[in-house]
Amino acid sequence: MVTPTTTETPPPDRRGDTRASRGSTRPGDRIFLGLSRGSGITLLVIMAAIAGFLAYRAAIAISKDDANFLTTSEWNPAGDPPVFGIAVLAFGTVVSSVIAMLLAVPVAIGIALFVSHYAPRKLAAPISYVVDLLAAVPSIIYGLWGAIFLVPYLDGLNQWLNEYLGWTYIFDKATDGPARNLFTVGILLAIMILPIITNVTREVFLQVPKMHEEAALALGATRWEVIRMSVLPFARSGIISASMLGLGRALGETMAVAVVLSPSFIISGHLLDPGGGTFAQNIAAKFNEADEFGRDALIASGLVLFFITLLVNGAARWIIARRKEYSGANA
Repeated sequence: MVTPTTTETPPPDRRGDTRASRGSTRPGDRIFLGLSRGSGITLLVIMAAIAGFLAYRAAIAISKDDANFLTTSEWNPAGDPPVFGIAVLAFGTVVSSVIAMLLAVPVAIGIALFVSHYAPRKLAAPISYVVDLLAAVPSIIYGLWGAIFLVPYLDGLNQWLNEYLGWTYIFDKATDGPARNLFTVGILLAIMILPIITNVTREVFLQVPKMHEEAALALGATRWEVIRMSVLPFARSGIISASMLGLGRALGETMAVAVVLSPSFIISGHLLDPGGGTFAQNIAAKFNEADEFGRDALIASGLVLFFITLLVNGAARWIIARRKEYSGANA
C-alpha cells in the first residue's frame, strides 16, 4: 500500500516585495518621483497659463468687436467700429492642412514601408538619412524654395487642372494670377511634413514583432498580405500619431506660408485662385504693424488656432485609444 504524499506549497518569496518597499524609501527614488511629478504639474501649469493669457486678451478684442467674430470675412481692427472675423483664416488653415495631409500621408507610409520591408539595407540607410535631413531644413528655406521654384512651375499644373478638372468647381480657375494659392501652400506643407510622418511611421513599422510576419509567411501569405494583415494593423495607432504630428506642424506653419501665399479675406472654393489666409501667416504678417487692440485681435485668432489644435490632438488620442486593443500592441 502506497502512502499518498502531500506536497506543501512553499511560502511565497517576499524578497521582491521587500526590495520594492525598501526601494520606494531610497532618496534617489524619492527625488526621481518628485521630479517626474513636478514635470507633469509644470506642463499643466504652462498650458493653463497660455490658455488663460490667450483667453484674457481675446476677451478684450471680442468685447470691442462690432461684427461677428467667427463669421465676418473682414479684418480691420483699426476701424471705428472695429471689424474682424476669422472665417477666412479658419477656412484657409483647415483647407491647406487637409490638402497637405491627403498628399503627404500616403506617400510617407509608402516610403516607410519601402525602407523597413522592401529596400535592401545598403539602399535603406541612405534613404533614411536623406529623410532625416529633410526634417532638419528650416521652414524659411522651404518658403524661399516654394516662392522661387515651386510657384512658377505649378502654373502649368494649374492650367491643366483648370482645363480637365475645372468642372469640379474646386479646380476651376476663375481669375488669372500666379500660383500663390491654397493649393500651392498645401503642396508645400505636404513636402514639409513628409519627413516627420515618414520617420515616425518607419520606426513603428520596425517595431512590428518578427514572429507575426514569419508566422504569416509560414502560412503561405504573400509579402503584401503580410503587410496588410500583420504590419498595418499593429502600426495603426502609430500611423495616426505620426499623422497628427504632421498635421500639428501644418496647422501652425508660419514663414513658409507667408512667403508663398498671396493673402486676401475672401472665402472661395476655387483652390487655384490667388488668395486665402491662415492663422499663423496672418499673425506673422500683421503683428508688427498692429496697434494694441489689433494685437489683441491677432491673439484672439491665435486662441482659435490653439483650440483647433487641442481638438485635433484630442480626436487623435480618442481614435488611438479605441483602436489600441485591435492593433496587436498589447499582445
